[in-house]
Order: sequence, then structure tokens, then C-alpha cells
Amino acid sequence: MVAKPGHIFDRTWEWEALTSFATGTQAEVAFGVVSGRRRQGKTFLLKNLAEALGGFYFEATEGTEIELLRLFGMALARHTGSPVGYPFADWRDALTFFFSLAEDGPTPLIIDEFPYLMKANPALPSILKQEIDLRGRTHGGASNARVLICGSALSVMGKILSGQAPLRGRARLELVIQSLSYRDAAEFWGVQDDPRLAAMLHAVVGGTPAYRDEFVLGDRPESVEDFDRWVVHTVLDRRTSLFREGRYLLAEEPDIRDPALYHSVLSAVAAGNNTWGGIAGHIGYKSSDIAHPLNVLEDCGLLVREKDAFRPGRTRYRIAEPLITFYQAIMRPEWSDLGLGLAEEVWRRSRQRFLSKVMGPHFETLCREYALRHGREHFGEGGIGEVAAGTVADPVARTQIDVDVAVLGPAYPGEPRAVRSLGEAKWDKLMGMRHLERLRRARDLLSAKGYDTSGTVLACYSGAGFDDDLRAEAARDPAVLLVDLPALYGRAWIPFA
Repeated sequence: MVAKPGHIFDRTWEWEALTSFATGTQAEVAFGVVSGRRRQGKTFLLKNLAEALGGFYFEATEGTEIELLRLFGMALARHTGSPVGYPFADWRDALTFFFSLAEDGPTPLIIDEFPYLMKANPALPSILKQEIDLRGRTHGGASNARVLICGSALSVMGKILSGQAPLRGRARLELVIQSLSYRDAAEFWGVQDDPRLAAMLHAVVGGTPAYRDEFVLGDRPESVEDFDRWVVHTVLDRRTSLFREGRYLLAEEPDIRDPALYHSVLSAVAAGNNTWGGIAGHIGYKSSDIAHPLNVLEDCGLLVREKDAFRPGRTRYRIAEPLITFYQAIMRPEWSDLGLGLAEEVWRRSRQRFLSKVMGPHFETLCREYALRHGREHFGEGGIGEVAAGTVADPVARTQIDVDVAVLGPAYPGEPRAVRSLGEAKWDKLMGMRHLERLRRARDLLSAKGYDTSGTVLACYSGAGFDDDLRAEAARDPAVLLVDLPALYGRAWIPFA
């Protein structure tokens, strides 16, 4: 196993997957696909992989086919030490030379931003497939090439291995580079010892590594009290790279033809309209007219569709990138004043909106991630099937109970679905017995509907703490779990039994 360079933060699992693929000893070509949203560090990882193993790396740009062939030939010339670029006649000619670089042993051959090449020549996946097959064992060929293609356009990359695509069935590696988890992001930014600050920072920049160094040059809030200063001088300052990032993330997607409509859809979700009908009503469209933009945003990885834990026919939408939520909820409505340099004034009147429209929903997302990643020691015996928000109808009260964090066991045919936990999350409210009683009512209603609630843990997640009565109840009842910010970030645990 090739040791991960010390300057790569985290990404241990990803590095092991890449190096295992690149150093495989099979005597035939191997093909892999790496994808992920922009700014997650894909290029950083692949460049380091090529450097560590003496491989070839080429990053495509937008351009014509002739220009890209020339750039590819120049990159190959630099790699081989040739003083002049290779004048390839076409991509088949170029790929023949490309594969020859691995004659002496397993060698990673990496093409980054592959969708740009596909745009210039849509037949390229078919050509690549043919060249891979020629060097495969079934065709009597042998090759040490470990070919990796990478791209940030998820709508394009997702189709490369799907359906009847030429390269379907050829990949031995399909690696998606995700954002850092919220705990890893806190460590990456150096705020792991201040959970409240870590959660607030994550609500703005999420787990996207590039924002720390490439966009704000390491500037981070020193404390919760310094958070306002940081927002004004980094995110809302028209002179910084982060200022327009929320707009650019949408503009960079190749499948988006009408940015105004897509911005409106994202704005609706950021405002709390997370259902199909709610989004349509907010932007003044018929429900049937927003199917395409919703599908495109989902394919691009900018929207996440999540089904209701207890109403499978109902889905909710969530913006995948926190910075886009921040942009839509805080910056876009104030774009004129921000353009005039009135960042401090805008933040002063928008801070409460940040707490209600951004921080509150984001805290619920963090709590669901906590339940998924770290909740097994509390309620994971027997396995966790899914974690989602859910709605429980209360016919007696003629209302419904919103469950922010529902943890369900695996679904086994013929067996009642186990409810591992029901949770409520409040960012800025002291939680008390009324929150617990609401969860107990939801548990009883689900039991009456046939769910297995015999081992259900009732969890209260709070950014503001718990009153004495609730703490006393948690100490008495082992089925009650309290999770505050230190517990959420693994800094300390509140006794609950």
C-alpha cells in the first residue's frame, strides 16, 4: 500500500481505494471513474496519486477537439520528456500512445474534467471503450494501464456507466468524492474545540475543503463572537472569491439552460418550501412544470431528494451545498446592497433570518448525520436501515407531528419495521418535557400503525440545552437520549441512563 502524503487531510479511505486500483497486478487494462461535486478535492487527490506513482495526469479544459488534442499531446510530451508535443491525428491515435505509457508496470493514467472532452467529441467514450477492450484479456491483449477519468459535472459523469453507455460494465472502480463529514470539517477548519462555532461555520461553508485555503486564504472565525466579523469580511465582501461562489456553482453546470428558473427553485427550497407543491407554489409554476428543473438539479448534485420516513409517497428536497442555501436565503435578496459594499448593514438585518432559515434547518441535517454516523452505540443494535425526517399523523388532535430525526431499522419482508429512534432538533430553544411528550405521542401513534417501537429511543437534540425537568427524566428513563452540541461533535457525552 502506498502511504498517503502527510499534506492530504483525511481522505484515508479514498486514498486506499485509488492506490489499490492503481497498483493492481492483473495483466490487463483497468478502468475507473472518479466523480464528485466541485471543490471537494478530486484534482488534489489525483495529482498526488500521479506524483506518488509516476503516473500521467491531464486536466482538460473547454475547447475545440483540435485544440484539446494538441493540449493532450503537449501534456504527454512533458511527461515523456519530449521537447515538442505529439501531433496526434485523432483521439484513437492519441489513446494508443496514452496506453503505451504503462508498458513497464502498473501506471495510473488520469484524465481529469473528462466531460469537456466529451463535449468536444461525443464519440470519445466509445473510442475509449474500444481501446480498453483491445487490451483486455478476452482479446488476447495485455496492458498495465490503470486508466482513471474524472469529472465534476455529475449529470454527465452519472451517465458514463449507466444504461446502454459504451463504458458500462468496464469500470473496476467507481469512486465518488464526498464533502468532509461535519466532524472532519470542524477539525479541518481548526474549530473542533468550539462545537457551536463549528456548527455555525458548517452552515455556511459545509464540508467543502477548497473554501478554507483557496477562497478565504485560511481566514476563519476565532470564536462565536468573531463569527459576525468573519461572515461580513469573507462571505459577504464583494472583493472575495467566496462572494460569487453561490452563483458560480449553478452557472458551471452544463445541463442548466435557464439559470433564472433554477435559482428560483433553489430559493424556494432555501425559504423552507421543500415539497414539490411548495416549490411550485413559491415560484408561481404548476407542479407539472417543475419536474425537469428538479430532476436536473438532482442530477447535478445540488438538490437531494429525501423520502418521508413514515409517508413513502411524500418526498422533501434539500440543498446539498450549504453555501448555496446561504446564498439563496441571505445574499440573493440583498444582492444590490451587497454589490454596493454594504455587507455589514446587510448582515445586521439578515442575521435573524440566518438563524431561522439557515441555521435551524441545517442543525436538523447535522443531527440526522450524527444519527447515521455515530448513533449506533445508542440505538443501532440490530442495524440501521435509514435516517430521515418524517411526519406522523395524529387523527385525534387533527394535526401532524414532525419528527426531525427518525431512525428506522432495516426493512425485512413480513416483519414490522423497527423504529430505532425518534428525535426532535432545536437549534436555539431550550428543550423541555413538552418536546419529549410530543415524541412519546408519535411513538404511540406509530405503534398503533404496526411499527415495532419496543426499543425506540426518544432523542432530543439541542443547540441551546435542556431544562432541569428533561434532564431529570433522561437520568431516570434509559429510553430518553439528550444530545447537545458537545455530544454532537464527540467532545463529551451527556449521561442518559
